[in-house]
Amino acid sequence: MKLVTYRTPAATSDRTGRPGALINSHVLDLGRAVPDFLAAESRELTTPFSTDSVLSMLQQWDTAEQLLPMVIDWARSADSTAELFLRVDEVELMAPVPRPTSMRDGYAFRQHVEAARRNRGVEMIPEFDEFPVFYFTNHQAVTGPGFVEVLERHCEKLDFELECAIVVGREGRNIKASEADEYIAGYTIMNDWSARALQMKEMTMSLGPAKGKDFATSIGPFLATRDELAERRIDGPNGERYDLTMVTRVNGTEVSRGNLKDMSWTFAQILERASYGVTLYPGDVIGSGTVGTGCFLELNGSKITDNWWLKPGDVVDCEIDLLGTLTNTLVRGAE
Repeated sequence: MKLVTYRTPAATSDRTGRPGALINSHVLDLGRAVPDFLAAESRELTTPFSTDSVLSMLQQWDTAEQLLPMVIDWARSADSTAELFLRVDEVELMAPVPRPTSMRDGYAFRQHVEAARRNRGVEMIPEFDEFPVFYFTNHQAVTGPGFVEVLERHCEKLDFELECAIVVGREGRNIKASEADEYIAGYTIMNDWSARALQMKEMTMSLGPAKGKDFATSIGPFLATRDELAERRIDGPNGERYDLTMVTRVNGTEVSRGNLKDMSWTFAQILERASYGVTLYPGDVIGSGTVGTGCFLELNGSKITDNWWLKPGDVVDCEIDLLGTLTNTLVRGAE
């Protein structure tokens, strides 16, 4: 399944959106399709199932991952369901989970970490191989495809970061890596926007990124469940990897290319670390960290690009095989 959150042109002020399933060039309105399916098939669920949002479905994922494929198959084959579909070019796709319950971002690609440290003139940090590290970012500043608003100080070395993210589908605590993939509802593209001048200054305080990161993180355009990626799955002793090419283009020019299979730490290992002594909840988002070559900080430092930074008006496309393309346009906001 490809789950989306969308709004219609008549509901541009709606910050929560409606849940849908992306099917080719159409969006199935799951808020209407689920009750219509249950009525048409004379089915009753043992517990109430909320169709208010993608998040509410994630919070009932054991039911959702069984029920929703049946709803989608029914809607595609029944004669009387045309009104449940909207053309994708007639709606606005939002972040698949517009208000995640929390948001962590990892540091899982060795190539990016090594290049970033080499460009600063320091050796590779040995602790990278000891455990997967992550930081918390602002889960209330999430955007989907479309415009991303930035202010003047954000534009001082404004950067993208090409990442993949998982969305948690089951509550868990002290999860073992050998079981952790079963807690993943799906995968999506993530662009961790970064104001590098702010970030570099504040990180001299040894507390990690804050204002350099908290203004926006984009995810989308849809949430692909694990079965959507099965053909590219690479099983291993530390959890699943996926052979998915990752590309970023700025104003149509390719600047970054990598592959999700090159993660040094799997999402399963990151989940094990994140859940140690802590409960993870459905709707939590966890990013992979930047793929190798996946930001201008690394590209400029490696002399692949020459002091190239983003500016208002730039269009940034982040593309991952089977996960679509997340397109954002930067706009200057009012101070």
